[in-house]
Amino acid sequence: MPRIAVDAMGSDAAPRVELEGVLAAVRASGVHVILVGDEPRLRAELAALGANDKKDPIVVRHAPDVITMHDAPSMAVKGKKQSSMRICFDMVKAGEADAVVSAGNSGAMMACGLFVLGRLPGVERPAIVTTFPTKAGECALLDMGANVDPKPAVLAQFAVLGSVYAHLLHGKARPRVGLLSNGSEDHKGTQLTRDAHQLLTRPDPAGGADFSYVGYVEGRDIFRGQVDVVVTDGFTGNVVLKSVEGAAEVILDMVREEVARAGLLSKIGAALMTGALKRLRRRTDYAEHGGAPLLGVDGVALICHGGSNAMAMKNAVFVADRFAQMGLRKELTTAVARHNALWDGAPPAPPAAGAAS
Repeated sequence: MPRIAVDAMGSDAAPRVELEGVLAAVRASGVHVILVGDEPRLRAELAALGANDKKDPIVVRHAPDVITMHDAPSMAVKGKKQSSMRICFDMVKAGEADAVVSAGNSGAMMACGLFVLGRLPGVERPAIVTTFPTKAGECALLDMGANVDPKPAVLAQFAVLGSVYAHLLHGKARPRVGLLSNGSEDHKGTQLTRDAHQLLTRPDPAGGADFSYVGYVEGRDIFRGQVDVVVTDGFTGNVVLKSVEGAAEVILDMVREEVARAGLLSKIGAALMTGALKRLRRRTDYAEHGGAPLLGVDGVALICHGGSNAMAMKNAVFVADRFAQMGLRKELTTAVARHNALWDGAPPAPPAAGAAS
């Protein structure tokens, strides 16, 4: 079975939520986990949670240092080689683990992915992908913040990476891919989106893409279920993500406030809708998806929300285990090579800044 290295010191409430999530994952499915962090503290916390070495076979790896949310990503990777996050990536690189899960500094996760694992052949920049609920299932959106100023060829590569993700995780046979813009007409968008659109509409000499490119889509189209993958730059993608998270929280809070102020009949009606409201909450809760994969690095790495709870960490371990078992690296590498004609000859992306050893 795959071995999942979990950065136990990354989240806002570390290490308690990581340990609770890992214990739940191990007890539910027997997944193999290596907890990385301050060993004496981790063992004391595990004992307090009732962990048993025979019943809960969790390996603990000591890491004396921690990368904080205030650390500059490239400097943290270079200067904190004994941090829990860096050791997780080093273990994957050395073949001692098969995937990394961390709720720590996302910039440092990106830096570790680039400078410890490296990029997959043919991939210029990795992307962070997340999943949004739609009327017809799920929609994958990338990039969520790893690349704020990519080149058109990079967006074309994101289309391929995202289509593989939607195929493997969401079961889409031939994912429909759209390019996020401010309108559906070809003349809309920015120079970046127009150039990327031209690449994605190139004839494919290999006999056709593994995905269906539908052209420009707008923000509202993400949730209508008419597209399976939406591609954008990391700046726009992160704004979309934070806006959706905030809107979902506010709408649910507004519903609660209205119910609290309502009359008896309205409260009875609300009570009858309790099940539906709970299901809606689950569909919009990031904890249900666990973490966001960093696609394009030479390995499996999941970035979790800093405010993750135990359920989010448990689900992230499950997703990492699933990706490791299904051979995500091979699937992505094969797909990128097969679609190389889409961006062949396009200007290359500039090298990533702040390289660390």
